[in-house]
Amino acid sequence: MITASFRASFRIAAVAAVLMAVPGAASAQQAGPSAMTFFVTSAGTGKGADLGGLAGADQHCQRLAQAAGAGSRTWHAYLSTQAADGQPAVNARDRIGKGPWQNAKGEVIARTVEELHGTNALTKQTALTETGGTVNGRGDQPNTHDILTGSQPDGTAFPAGQDMTCGNWTKSGAEGAAMLGHHDRMGLNEEPPAKSWNSSHASRGGCSQDALKGTGGAGLLYCFAAN
Repeated sequence: MITASFRASFRIAAVAAVLMAVPGAASAQQAGPSAMTFFVTSAGTGKGADLGGLAGADQHCQRLAQAAGAGSRTWHAYLSTQAADGQPAVNARDRIGKGPWQNAKGEVIARTVEELHGTNALTKQTALTETGGTVNGRGDQPNTHDILTGSQPDGTAFPAGQDMTCGNWTKSGAEGAAMLGHHDRMGLNEEPPAKSWNSSHASRGGCSQDALKGTGGAGLLYCFAAN
């Protein structure tokens, strides 16, 4: 004889099975600091594009993650560096692990490195800070949608020569430039660069905090859990 409690348990199990079968549904249930594997920094370092190199940028990501309760993971900034002074280039795509990555609300933005650099789910609504907040975009005051990346659209470094990384993230003056992405996927037109999350345009006027503000930024970074 099938009891009412058995039927209720069966229905609960069936619902759980459906959720597991829907792409992204299971991940969306695993929200919270311990499950977060991607965020946009809620603040820059305050020194423009001088982040103290890749190591300093990673430390910035780690500190913010720690404060948000996600410090048990190893966090890396999504940044490339260019070959210089005998040192090889570093590709941002090679620093962030294999995925999948989800924001503070459990929403999956990409499952693989290839998906991240292809058809991902990054938008203003999903590119959240470590505390789950949204970042100002085009149309907001102030607009801070320019995110430091120093990368080409496929996540690789630019060739040596023209500075696209503010001296590999050590400059904060009038010289140099940094490639920026738009976290809100919006720009001045409908061309692909304007909608690029990681390679939209270079900073203008140098690498200082004021220069970054002048093009719609605040020295923010993308941070990914590499483990």
